[in-house]
Amino acid sequence: MGLLAGGLLTLDLLFPPPLQRLQDLSVTVTDRTGEPLRVFTNRAGAWRLPAAAEQVAPLFVDLLLAYEDRRFNDHPGVDPLAVLRAAGQNLTAGHVVSGASTLTMQVARLLEPRPRTLRSKLIEMARAAQLEWRYDKQAILGMYLTLAPYGGNVEGIRAASLTLFGKPPKELTPAEAALLVALPQAPSLLRPDRAAERARAARDKVLDRAVLAGALSPRAAQEAKQEPVPAGKLALPASAPHLADLLRAAHPGAPLVATTLDGGLQRSVELLARREVETLHERAGIAVLVVDNRTRRILAWVGSPDFLDERRQGPIDMVRAVRSPGSALKPFIYGLGFDDGVIHPLTQVADVSTRFGDYAPRNFDRGFSGDLTIAEALQRSLNVPAVLVLDRVGPVRFAEALRRAGVTLVMPPGTTQPGLPVALGGASISLLDMATLYAGLARDGLVAPLRADPAAEGKAQEGEEVRLLSSAAAQQVRAILEGAPPPAGVVQDQGQQALGPIALKTGTSFGFRDAWAFGVTERFTVGVWVGRPDGTPSPDRYGRNTAAPLLYRVYDLLPRDRGRPAGPLAAGNAPPVLLRRLNAGDPTLAAGPRQPDRLRLVFPSNDMVLEALGPDGQGDPLTLSATGGRRPLSWLVDGRRVAVTPIRRDVEWRPDGAGTVRITVLDADGRSDSATVEIR
Repeated sequence: MGLLAGGLLTLDLLFPPPLQRLQDLSVTVTDRTGEPLRVFTNRAGAWRLPAAAEQVAPLFVDLLLAYEDRRFNDHPGVDPLAVLRAAGQNLTAGHVVSGASTLTMQVARLLEPRPRTLRSKLIEMARAAQLEWRYDKQAILGMYLTLAPYGGNVEGIRAASLTLFGKPPKELTPAEAALLVALPQAPSLLRPDRAAERARAARDKVLDRAVLAGALSPRAAQEAKQEPVPAGKLALPASAPHLADLLRAAHPGAPLVATTLDGGLQRSVELLARREVETLHERAGIAVLVVDNRTRRILAWVGSPDFLDERRQGPIDMVRAVRSPGSALKPFIYGLGFDDGVIHPLTQVADVSTRFGDYAPRNFDRGFSGDLTIAEALQRSLNVPAVLVLDRVGPVRFAEALRRAGVTLVMPPGTTQPGLPVALGGASISLLDMATLYAGLARDGLVAPLRADPAAEGKAQEGEEVRLLSSAAAQQVRAILEGAPPPAGVVQDQGQQALGPIALKTGTSFGFRDAWAFGVTERFTVGVWVGRPDGTPSPDRYGRNTAAPLLYRVYDLLPRDRGRPAGPLAAGNAPPVLLRRLNAGDPTLAAGPRQPDRLRLVFPSNDMVLEALGPDGQGDPLTLSATGGRRPLSWLVDGRRVAVTPIRRDVEWRPDGAGTVRITVLDADGRSDSATVEIR
């Protein structure tokens, strides 16, 4: 006996159960509650979801054991009584009329499919004993529930329950459970979508067997027989395909991948996008992002209305695609202007034809509005005032401020430094990054990455928030945008108005290629992009008439609790004398609380970290920039003069290595401004 036991143990170690099929599972991407959003086929092209006994209705297990293996909980993998019964019946009939396969033997066959021969049956019996030796009954039952065939490429109870009934197996009725017990006996012959009567007969046979075994009452069985069998198969969930692809790649080998999405909201926004895109050009696309500002979790991610629509380039994720934002960056230019003391919401500015060197911006309607306040200029998204403010803030400093907040502007080919056209869409950015910035307005100027992957939240380090704007500036910008008029044709009912205003900003890129709309409330940020993914212009489609109405419809889908508004505009009394008017061409007239002619180092700013060293350790050129002061300007690094600029207010400087340096600009009157920065 000892030798026999040793031999069996050796065979068990040399020939372990082949579990490769059990490990080749479909990946399921779920919403924040665990509800499936998208299910992928496995490597073999099958829908195979992992299942355990506790994931199915107890009634299903009762019916399964009553029909397939009444002594499952007692036998060691092979049922001797069933073997004797089958042998007697087959000998009496002269041919095979009954089998003796236990559930464990069926699992052995599913793990290692073989031709139906006597040799195969003996191997299955040996494998069944081995499985019983290694695993408990619940684990073996889980293997069956995962691998049982249900016709076509559907395998396992969970995939079958979803495709036939659109529900998890925990919610099966007696009729549904009986059908799913019967189908694996002959999945091709009993498919209800192809052979409804055979499927019904097989189901009813399971119900009759359950009554004989005491697993079901006669009345319950009779009622179950009255239910029709399903006439077709349902598609498995396929929501949020772009994000699902992204997260599946981020978690290789994981059969279950969670997201922060709200499944119901995601499906509603997808349906809304599909309806809306039908009113646009046949090659147009839509992308939508919904963010919970309190947690920065993404609640809905729509990269395109239809992932499979090649005509609209549906596989391209327009949430992450880099496009020109038009004037959608203006709020952050104004916000930095508030923080720099360059402007005040009530500062007067002239919207008139203005040249900035060889650059002469014009408004969307090709006209000008004359004198108005900064708040009005932002609400109406006028171009000249925005460029004028960016000229004071400095386009390099603006781009660097965004970079420090985790958002990078992509400059046009051949452009090394951002210029004034950045204010009007002269650099590109993604919808995801834009929504990140707008969510910062609701977070009092603090910006941090948006989250769609709960697994990444635990890895987030403290201090990941970066202050882009002061709390006061962020609230001023949001209050100004709350005063912007809604798009034409959008009329909110009294209930919606009571929920509080939406801080709205739209944008349209050059040539009507991209239409944008962003909305911010205390609780939610919504971003919308509309356009053609191939970059072809869409004449007469712009932010206010295309993206903004869709944005308001998305807000109608959100919970009614939008949080508190930022308004009314916290502008206070009239601005200080030095901030009462912003004029073009004379930066000293808008120097804020500083002295009127004060010299100011625009770039770099203090405590900035500059990634300026190449792979070889050599420094790349940096453009140092200043405003104000009387020329010529002298430029010093750690007290050593590196350049003098008689005319220009900027200069190129190449760091000679890593470390902390102090950069100083000195004007002809001896005034100076400095910044300490780190070179990496």
